[in-house]
Amino acid sequence: MTSPSSASAHADLAKSPPFPERGPGGMLTFPTATLAWSVWGLGALLYLIGFYQRVAPAVITDQLMLEFTIGGAALGNLSAFYFYSYVAMQVPTGMIADRWGPRRLLTAGAGVAALGTALFAFAPTLFWANMGRLLIGASVAVAFVSMLKLASHWFAPKQYALASGMALLMGVVGGVVAGVPLRYLVEAFGWRGVMGVSAALTAVLCVVTWLRVRDDPVERGYASHFQGVHGAHEGSSLWRGLLEVLSYPNVWILTLVPIGFSGAVLTFAGLWGVPFLRQVHGLDPKTAAAITSTLLVAWALGGPTLGSWSERMGMRKPLYLIASGVALLGWSAILYLPLPLWALVLLLVPTGFASGNIIIGFAWAKESVPLRLVGTASGVCNMGPLLGGMLLQPAVGWILDQRWNGALANGVRVYDASAYRSAFTLMFATMIVAAFVLTLAKDSHAKQMHD
Repeated sequence: MTSPSSASAHADLAKSPPFPERGPGGMLTFPTATLAWSVWGLGALLYLIGFYQRVAPAVITDQLMLEFTIGGAALGNLSAFYFYSYVAMQVPTGMIADRWGPRRLLTAGAGVAALGTALFAFAPTLFWANMGRLLIGASVAVAFVSMLKLASHWFAPKQYALASGMALLMGVVGGVVAGVPLRYLVEAFGWRGVMGVSAALTAVLCVVTWLRVRDDPVERGYASHFQGVHGAHEGSSLWRGLLEVLSYPNVWILTLVPIGFSGAVLTFAGLWGVPFLRQVHGLDPKTAAAITSTLLVAWALGGPTLGSWSERMGMRKPLYLIASGVALLGWSAILYLPLPLWALVLLLVPTGFASGNIIIGFAWAKESVPLRLVGTASGVCNMGPLLGGMLLQPAVGWILDQRWNGALANGVRVYDASAYRSAFTLMFATMIVAAFVLTLAKDSHAKQMHD
């Protein structure tokens, strides 16, 4: 007969990893780089899919406007339905990630994203297309925060900024896929067919994530890189944690700043850049998509690079401010100077690179709160870039409709250069406000400020 204490011991053994990896002296070793990046990479794949869905409407604007008989404001709203639910999910996602872990979040997110993509693909009316976009945004919202949570457990602290930057890089790969490749596929198979296949691939990711991802290396028999107290969040109030995060001024500032800089990238590359290049510069859809993808690629490269530079400098604020200034100068030339097309494309590179300053902000936000609140803080701060897309995409569309001169091409509204210039002024004004707000933040000097 087994004693209660013996039964408890057997239960503990059942929960422990069967083959713990131990180094000299019997100490657990850290996971290999291959294993760490593969676990993190499955979360990154959902983020890639989410980014693909985020910018996909940019290359099918003409087909969506024709299919659902809508103008600029309605198109901006259709695209922004993704952002409405994405932003709304950021705070609960961060809190749930702190409490329940990223594995379950990523699995559920991929499953719901597959359903939402299928609904969008076969939507009979604009209402159902909006609902599909709403489901997609809510579900992929778990990816970025979950990746940051996995990074804090599977990677050494000095690699956190790199992992954050690589997350942006993975996302932008999805954005590039949603450029020229998507346009080719849509022309060959139709946008509904392509979105149907996208739904099936996302469902496959759901299954693989559940089988392979683990919240912490300890679950695989390795030592954890997490420097906080495991389980410190358990039993605490989710809302108390949120209120505590919001008590740190840096969190507010680092949430507001990306509304301007990342919001401009998402508005231009994610929706209005392609029709602007087609209608004002007379480009074909694939060339226009390739040019906006240039902005996204530069943005992706700027993220990890700027994050690593700030780590080496041992300061976050100076580089963030410098990058913001470069982005402002780039956008001012792109939006207001009568540039030839080659010069506009050339300027998109440093402008996108400097706009990758968002990654400095994520590392900075992590250092601005206690480690036990990293997930919640990441969720709050990740609202910033998405708020930018959510607010600016439909607002730019609304201004375009107000400035529309009545021109149509194949049943689709055509806006002239002055209409785009007026609409894009809203983006530029938002960036100026963001740069001022950034000056109010307190530098963490690349160290944890409260632990």
